[in-house]
Amino acid sequence: MTVSPLPAPNLTRRTIASVTSYEAAERAVDWLSDQGFPVEHVSIVGTGLRYIEQVAGRLTTARAALLGLRRGAMFGLFWGALFGLFFTVDSGGFFGVLAYSLIAGMIFFAVFGAVAHYLTRGRRDFASAAQTRADRYEVQVDDGFADEAERLIARMTSR
Repeated sequence: MTVSPLPAPNLTRRTIASVTSYEAAERAVDWLSDQGFPVEHVSIVGTGLRYIEQVAGRLTTARAALLGLRRGAMFGLFWGALFGLFFTVDSGGFFGVLAYSLIAGMIFFAVFGAVAHYLTRGRRDFASAAQTRADRYEVQVDDGFADEAERLIARMTSR
Protein backbone atom coordinates (compact mmCIF):
# COMPACT_ATOMS: atom_id res chain seq x y z
CA MET A 1 0.00 0.00 0.00
CA THR A 2 1.38 3.42 -0.99
CA VAL A 3 0.71 6.38 1.29
CA SER A 4 0.38 9.76 -0.41
CA PRO A 5 2.20 12.60 1.43
CA LEU A 6 -0.51 15.12 0.52
CA PRO A 7 -4.21 14.89 1.36
CA ALA A 8 -6.81 14.39 -1.34
CA PRO A 9 -8.02 17.79 -2.64
CA ASN A 10 -11.67 17.20 -1.68
CA LEU A 11 -10.84 16.11 1.90
CA THR A 12 -12.45 18.26 4.60
CA ARG A 13 -10.08 19.33 7.38
CA ARG A 14 -10.62 21.14 10.63
CA THR A 15 -8.16 23.39 12.47
CA ILE A 16 -7.62 22.06 15.99
CA ALA A 17 -4.82 24.44 17.03
CA SER A 18 -3.42 27.74 15.80
CA VAL A 19 0.00 28.83 17.07
CA THR A 20 2.61 31.48 16.28
CA SER A 21 5.65 29.23 15.88
CA TYR A 22 6.39 26.14 13.83
CA GLU A 23 8.00 24.55 16.88
CA ALA A 24 4.70 24.80 18.81
CA ALA A 25 2.80 23.18 15.93
CA GLU A 26 5.45 20.48 15.74
CA ARG A 27 5.10 19.84 19.50
CA ALA A 28 1.34 19.45 19.09
CA VAL A 29 1.72 16.88 16.32
CA ASP A 30 4.43 15.09 18.31
CA TRP A 31 2.07 14.97 21.30
CA LEU A 32 -0.65 13.46 19.13
CA SER A 33 1.83 10.87 17.87
CA ASP A 34 2.93 10.05 21.43
CA GLN A 35 -0.72 9.43 22.32
CA GLY A 36 -1.09 6.92 19.49
CA PHE A 37 -3.13 9.23 17.25
CA PRO A 38 -2.89 8.38 13.51
CA VAL A 39 -0.82 11.43 12.53
CA GLU A 40 -1.11 10.67 8.80
CA HIS A 41 -4.43 12.54 9.11
CA VAL A 42 -2.70 15.72 10.37
CA SER A 43 -1.22 18.68 8.47
CA ILE A 44 0.70 21.74 9.61
CA VAL A 45 -0.37 24.69 7.47
CA GLY A 46 1.51 28.00 7.53
CA THR A 47 -0.57 31.12 6.85
CA GLY A 48 0.56 34.66 6.16
CA LEU A 49 3.69 33.53 4.33
CA ARG A 50 6.57 35.96 3.88
CA TYR A 51 9.77 35.54 1.88
CA ILE A 52 12.71 37.03 3.77
CA GLU A 53 16.16 37.44 2.26
CA GLN A 54 18.81 38.59 4.72
CA VAL A 55 21.72 40.27 2.95
CA ALA A 56 25.00 39.06 4.46
CA GLY A 57 27.37 41.43 2.70
CA ARG A 58 28.94 42.61 -0.51
CA LEU A 59 30.18 39.94 -2.89
CA THR A 60 33.33 40.85 -4.80
CA THR A 61 35.21 38.63 -7.23
CA ALA A 62 37.84 37.98 -4.55
CA ARG A 63 35.18 37.02 -1.99
CA ALA A 64 33.49 34.74 -4.54
CA ALA A 65 36.87 33.05 -5.07
CA LEU A 66 37.32 32.64 -1.28
CA LEU A 67 33.84 31.15 -0.94
CA GLY A 68 34.68 28.80 -3.82
CA LEU A 69 37.93 27.90 -2.10
CA ARG A 70 36.05 26.92 1.06
CA ARG A 71 33.46 24.88 -0.85
CA GLY A 72 36.21 23.26 -2.87
CA ALA A 73 38.05 22.26 0.31
CA MET A 74 34.96 20.48 1.60
CA PHE A 75 34.29 18.86 -1.77
CA GLY A 76 37.93 17.78 -2.12
CA LEU A 77 38.04 16.32 1.40
CA PHE A 78 34.85 14.37 0.79
CA TRP A 79 35.96 12.86 -2.53
CA GLY A 80 39.51 12.38 -1.33
CA ALA A 81 38.28 10.41 1.68
CA LEU A 82 36.08 8.25 -0.56
CA PHE A 83 38.84 7.54 -3.05
CA GLY A 84 41.42 7.02 -0.30
CA LEU A 85 39.23 4.50 1.49
CA PHE A 86 38.18 2.45 -1.52
CA PHE A 87 41.18 2.56 -3.83
CA THR A 88 44.76 1.64 -3.11
CA VAL A 89 47.47 4.02 -4.24
CA ASP A 90 51.17 3.13 -4.15
CA SER A 91 52.68 6.59 -3.79
CA GLY A 92 51.37 8.75 -0.97
CA GLY A 93 48.71 6.37 0.25
CA PHE A 94 45.48 7.57 1.82
CA PHE A 95 46.82 10.95 2.98
CA GLY A 96 48.41 11.64 -0.40
CA VAL A 97 45.06 11.13 -2.15
CA LEU A 98 43.36 13.27 0.49
CA ALA A 99 45.87 16.12 0.11
CA TYR A 100 45.73 15.99 -3.69
CA SER A 101 41.90 16.04 -3.68
CA LEU A 102 41.85 18.90 -1.18
CA ILE A 103 44.20 21.06 -3.25
CA ALA A 104 42.54 20.22 -6.58
CA GLY A 105 39.07 20.97 -5.17
CA MET A 106 40.21 24.28 -3.68
CA ILE A 107 41.84 25.46 -6.89
CA PHE A 108 38.99 24.35 -9.18
CA PHE A 109 36.21 25.84 -7.03
CA ALA A 110 38.11 29.10 -6.37
CA VAL A 111 38.63 29.65 -10.11
CA PHE A 112 35.05 28.65 -10.85
CA GLY A 113 33.67 31.02 -8.17
CA ALA A 114 35.74 33.95 -9.43
CA VAL A 115 34.89 33.36 -13.10
CA ALA A 116 31.18 32.83 -12.38
CA HIS A 117 31.03 36.09 -10.40
CA TYR A 118 32.97 37.99 -13.05
CA LEU A 119 30.62 36.78 -15.80
CA THR A 120 27.54 38.11 -13.96
CA ARG A 121 29.00 41.62 -14.45
CA GLY A 122 27.64 43.05 -11.22
CA ARG A 123 24.04 41.85 -11.49
CA ARG A 124 24.12 40.30 -8.01
CA ASP A 125 26.99 41.76 -6.01
CA PHE A 126 25.80 40.57 -2.62
CA ALA A 127 25.57 37.37 -0.63
CA SER A 128 22.35 36.49 1.17
CA ALA A 129 20.35 33.78 2.90
CA ALA A 130 16.64 33.34 2.15
CA GLN A 131 13.80 31.73 4.05
CA THR A 132 10.02 31.60 4.04
CA ARG A 133 8.24 32.31 7.31
CA ALA A 134 4.60 32.15 8.31
CA ASP A 135 2.74 34.46 10.69
CA ARG A 136 0.69 31.55 12.08
CA TYR A 137 0.71 27.78 11.90
CA GLU A 138 -2.49 25.77 12.00
CA VAL A 139 -2.64 22.11 12.99
CA GLN A 140 -5.36 20.69 10.75
CA VAL A 141 -6.89 17.22 11.04
CA ASP A 142 -9.16 15.24 8.72
CA ASP A 143 -12.74 15.95 9.79
CA GLY A 144 -13.47 12.37 10.86
CA PHE A 145 -10.51 12.40 13.30
CA ALA A 146 -10.72 16.02 14.50
CA ASP A 147 -12.84 15.41 17.64
CA GLU A 148 -10.35 12.88 19.01
CA ALA A 149 -7.41 15.16 18.13
CA GLU A 150 -9.06 18.12 19.90
CA ARG A 151 -9.60 15.98 23.00
CA LEU A 152 -5.94 14.93 23.02
CA ILE A 153 -4.67 18.48 22.42
CA ALA A 154 -6.81 19.71 25.34
CA ARG A 155 -5.00 17.18 27.56
CA MET A 156 -1.66 18.51 26.28
CA THR A 157 -2.42 22.12 27.20
CA SER A 158 -3.68 21.14 30.67
CA ARG A 159 -0.28 19.62 31.57
